[in-house]
Amino acid sequence: MFRKTSLQNAGSLAALSLVCTAVMAQAPRQLTDRDYANAEKFMPYNANPLAFPGQVKAQVLDDGRFWYKAVDDSGISYVLVDPAKGRLGPAFDHEKLAAALMPALNGMKLDARRLILSDLAFSGDDRLLQFTGYGAMFRCDLGARPASCTRIGSADGGPPAAAQHHAQLPLTLSPNKKLGAFIHDRNLWVRDLSTGAETQLTTDGAKDYGYATDNAGWKSSDAAILLWSPDSTRIATFQQDQRKTSEMYLVPVTNAHPDLRAWKYPLVGDQDVTMIERVIIDVNSRKVTRLKMPPDQHRSTLCDDVACDGNTWSDVEWSPDGAHLAFVSTSRDHRQEWLRVADAATGDVREVMSETAPRFYESGNGKINWHYLPGSNEILWFSERDDWGNLYLYDLATGQLKNQITHGPGNVTQVLYIDEPKRTIYFVAVGKEAGRDPYYQHFYSIRFDGTGQHLLTPEDANHDIKMSTGGRFFIDTYSTPTQPQITVVRDTDGRTVMDVAHQDISRLVAAGWAPLTPIKVKGRDGKTDLYGFMFKPTHFDPSKKYPIVNNVYPGPQTGSCGGREFKAAHNDLQSLAELGFVVVCIDGMGTPWRSKSFHEAYYGNLGDNTIPDQVAGMKDLARQYPFIDLDRASMYGHSGGGNATAAAMFHYPDFFKVGIAESGNHDQRDYEDDWAEKWSGLEEKKPDGTSNYDSQANQNFAKNLKGHLLLAHGTMDNNVPPNNTLVLVDALIKANKDFDLLMIPNVPHAYGPASGYMARRRWDYFVRYLAGDIPPVEYQMKPYPAVQAVMHGGPDAGVDDGGEDLQP
Repeated sequence: MFRKTSLQNAGSLAALSLVCTAVMAQAPRQLTDRDYANAEKFMPYNANPLAFPGQVKAQVLDDGRFWYKAVDDSGISYVLVDPAKGRLGPAFDHEKLAAALMPALNGMKLDARRLILSDLAFSGDDRLLQFTGYGAMFRCDLGARPASCTRIGSADGGPPAAAQHHAQLPLTLSPNKKLGAFIHDRNLWVRDLSTGAETQLTTDGAKDYGYATDNAGWKSSDAAILLWSPDSTRIATFQQDQRKTSEMYLVPVTNAHPDLRAWKYPLVGDQDVTMIERVIIDVNSRKVTRLKMPPDQHRSTLCDDVACDGNTWSDVEWSPDGAHLAFVSTSRDHRQEWLRVADAATGDVREVMSETAPRFYESGNGKINWHYLPGSNEILWFSERDDWGNLYLYDLATGQLKNQITHGPGNVTQVLYIDEPKRTIYFVAVGKEAGRDPYYQHFYSIRFDGTGQHLLTPEDANHDIKMSTGGRFFIDTYSTPTQPQITVVRDTDGRTVMDVAHQDISRLVAAGWAPLTPIKVKGRDGKTDLYGFMFKPTHFDPSKKYPIVNNVYPGPQTGSCGGREFKAAHNDLQSLAELGFVVVCIDGMGTPWRSKSFHEAYYGNLGDNTIPDQVAGMKDLARQYPFIDLDRASMYGHSGGGNATAAAMFHYPDFFKVGIAESGNHDQRDYEDDWAEKWSGLEEKKPDGTSNYDSQANQNFAKNLKGHLLLAHGTMDNNVPPNNTLVLVDALIKANKDFDLLMIPNVPHAYGPASGYMARRRWDYFVRYLAGDIPPVEYQMKPYPAVQAVMHGGPDAGVDDGGEDLQP
């Protein structure tokens, strides 16, 4: 009896010991400021500068040369690359420019080794330099004694100010750089840059019916959207009709009477949306010729705007003599395209050809790829009709197909140069090299008849290409997600003719940086390969189990991971990993760069949000890497990623335990019309009041929430207005759900000065609810002005990136 009791007590003590051990093992860890400071080391503003030396973002000059901004510990220098002469050196005398520029900036002190310039242009044997910087455009004579600079206009997209002189308005420059077009009082003007004389070209611009305006939906600026003719004598532009377009409203947080901000913002399903009326203006005679056609939709073949690359009007091309204008009109739902040619003198319009896509048409990735070739009486056309993005040659006179030029597998993404005399096309493509990452970009040449396709960039890497004006050379900056940049100049046969730079990441490595892990997993169907990145703590312990965080962007216009070029930092993914997580991004079905069918995987059902692929991919990844703890799975994302995160929490409530949905467009019917109507079609309302858009509206599924959800939004978000989140908040309250809400007063879509605060709150939320640990109290991130100063001084700050990635 005694012995039995002793055994029972021993068993009880052993059980108690196991319980105590389990409790001790699960005791929350108190993170400190030091832990967060270590994580912050890997934020872009701290990591990127360590990899600035040797980094190149080349820009093209009109004379066949390139320039780039070189950044290292000694400061910033502007470098000129002359492939024809095999020379590389300073673009100008930095000390002389700084001294000349200070008087034009009212005595503002400048450091010659810290000049922040963009849009460089040279003339007069390089003695004359024109550029954008310090909120304005300048022309400097560096050959004068003393050198001098003159302000010629404001930087593109400068804020409106009624009291400003016309000289402060942003200019769209003519090809000969002698004239600048600008908008004043809803009309189009030009300024002679040598004399300052201004000429009004149009007179009938009115409220909501102005010329060349970029103000539609979420994108706006004061710059004139147009296309100059090659000889700088004519302007192709439009009169934008928003007189029937409905408005969006925002009110700032203030302790006084707030100012109502109202602007034209058409929504999905609106009967009346923004339209454009095409015109051609003769600059010398000031004659305005309206094209003889009905108003067109405010659409393009590529992006969410009529201007996909700076101030240049997209889908419009002049003939070399300026006598004719080719353009493509896009239907409201992006399914149909019409290529037309107008007579610049009469306004007569001829339809050449059209294409109708079953779901949506796009003309490339990052660049519009159709081209007008009147010299040979042809049209170069882009289509995904055979499931791959390919080039086709059409007869300009008849509109009939002559031949297909390229073939899959793999996509043409960007046509960079057409050598018409040699009938050769130079283009960027993805997915054409077997056994390589299908997202790696390579450069090719091919003849018009489809023969002689030649790979010009043989390295197994991602190649960022800039073709010289005239087409003799191209600059090739190649890298991988784990290997830094090498920049060379090649000729059109692919031979290297100049070494330009090698990126030096020794300081980055010395600071503790470790490369990400490229991943390949299976998608929702168990067959399709999906690609992405995995980030582990630099103090990784393979014997431990780590919670997994998925940073998502569902597309459809881009994916979660971005490009495959080398980056010292991928937003805050590595920083978050440092706090004890495995962080992943996966480019799921429904995103671009793969086949057309891959891209269209969830067309018409934006509520899919590629989440089935994220779940399948995370499960496959956990099978590959046993240190991943799928019982602690989470997701976060911004904008479309915020929408996807909330959808994941509602549709997979037993899988995702924590989610952070930032600035989400939770119901596309509350978002700008052009985006969703392209990816999901026009809204169709049924007699019972339901709609084909109901399945994507997160508020309809809010009742399914089980885990911890943080919603965040800026109250002055003019991209995704805060109503998108508040509609979801209303549904969660009505469903009696617990959730967290952070409304950040007076900040835009990406939170601006509150972006560091949002990052810290994001880290806190995952530490507390996913890891079960305790974050430090109110850790202070680097101040926003200091962050901006670092980022604005980088090699790629303020330079052309080949097109804007317009997205919610």
